[in-house]
Amino acid sequence: MTKFVIKTDGTKEIFDAGKVERAIRAAAHAVDFSEERIQELIKNVLIKVFELIQDNEEVAAADIKKVVLSELDILEPSVSASWRDYDATKVRD
Repeated sequence: MTKFVIKTDGTKEIFDAGKVERAIRAAAHAVDFSEERIQELIKNVLIKVFELIQDNEEVAAADIKKVVLSELDILEPSVSASWRDYDATKVRD
């Protein structure tokens, strides 16, 4: 079953776990984590994301982000802090 993500602007796109992976990877690299640890984080976080989306055809991007950051807060607070730092400084369209 295809899952859709509803973005903040209201548009929909097909869920792409690769986007979550790339975001975690970027945040983890910013705080200099090993590839092995990054893979472990990605695996554990994606488990939680899949739990969120499994029973829903559509899910808000904000809900996915909340789950990702909550799990990173538990597993590696420095990675979630890195993500939030980047998010606070990026230019909005």
